[in-house]
Amino acid sequence: MYKAPFPAQLSVSDRRVIDNNATDVRVYQVWKGSNKFFLGGRVIFGPDVRSIFLTISLIVIPVLLFCAFVSRRIIYAFDNHLGKLIIFILILLTVYDLILLLLTSGRDPGIIPRNSHPPELEEDGSTMSTDWLGSQSSAAFPNLPPTKDVVVNGMIVKVKYCQTCMLYRPPRCSHCSICNNCVERFDHHCPWVGQCIGKRNYRFFFMFVSSTTILCLYVFVFSWVTMKKIMAEYDCNLWSAFLKSPVSGILILYTFMTAWFVGGLTVFHLYLICTNQTTYENFRYRYDSKRNPYNRGCVHNVWEIFLSKIPKSKSNFRAMVKVDSSSLFGSTMSLARPMSTNIRKKSFDIETGKRQAVVAEDFEDIHSQIDSVGGLERCGTQPRHIIQCENSNWEISPDISVMSAEFAMEQGFKDREKVCKKGH
Repeated sequence: MYKAPFPAQLSVSDRRVIDNNATDVRVYQVWKGSNKFFLGGRVIFGPDVRSIFLTISLIVIPVLLFCAFVSRRIIYAFDNHLGKLIIFILILLTVYDLILLLLTSGRDPGIIPRNSHPPELEEDGSTMSTDWLGSQSSAAFPNLPPTKDVVVNGMIVKVKYCQTCMLYRPPRCSHCSICNNCVERFDHHCPWVGQCIGKRNYRFFFMFVSSTTILCLYVFVFSWVTMKKIMAEYDCNLWSAFLKSPVSGILILYTFMTAWFVGGLTVFHLYLICTNQTTYENFRYRYDSKRNPYNRGCVHNVWEIFLSKIPKSKSNFRAMVKVDSSSLFGSTMSLARPMSTNIRKKSFDIETGKRQAVVAEDFEDIHSQIDSVGGLERCGTQPRHIIQCENSNWEISPDISVMSAEFAMEQGFKDREKVCKKGH
């Protein structure tokens, strides 16, 4: 195994420049992912956070309609106290459901902080591909292998290297293309809650889906009870009862269709919990035909989801970090903790390397422009080039002048002008 070479150490002058231009900001202000932060980084949502308002409206509007148009008939149909208790339970279920929605959507799902540079490969017991080792034998700067093997419960599991986050993803971790983060125990990205579902919010997600199912069935049942009471009171058929209380009929149809959707999700995730799978694993690996290395029995699997302690977030979004003010949103940094001096040095070298690569390309463009003018090196020896120097105005564009100053070429251009004048 090799160890990735670290960037060269900065000189004292470079270090002073960085310290003078350093700006204190919070981690969430320079976060590389696509997340949206609120309340000073205390609340984190996905990039599609607006969809949560649609979800809230789909929950609240039917409940408001039930309370406004159906609750009166419920109170009259039952004993006064029992009817009010039914409405009170409905309101409690709705508030409980909304709290679970916010707990699911507004918390860190288990984001793994990015590395500021590729990791070092050490002898940690992991296995690398021999084909990869052979292909990298002559490389000056070898790439990291795309996968490596780790042992989970006595079984070998392949973990992938994430080019974006520059880390080997832990088992069951995957990179969400929507949030642009590696998420621990990644289940899926849910557009209804506008957030990834991972290790730190899966429990609340399941409770939200199951409570929404209960809420739908609750409204469905008592809307149907209202219709039956109307049919008995007026001795009419279902259509006539629907005309007398159209809201009850609409709620019956709406909650019936919604209950199939969220109820199906509840049953599906109950199956995943009992077998210790994620949605991503179920669709990708199909553990039905092979052994699941994470399945430790139904009881233990349920205990792990509902009764185990939720781990703390690996990212302190409100921590203070120092970044170069000239590249506030382009610097590479460690987001798990405040940036140390070594990390600032590495970040500076990485960004400097990128700028040098760009400048080198511009340097080649300068050479091509010089050649296209007529060959300055031959200006004093060949007559046809002397004529070109005489007829041309020979003005250096501002862009070329700036670039030539960076490479100490200004003096070279002046010398070439003198040669052209002497040749003339």
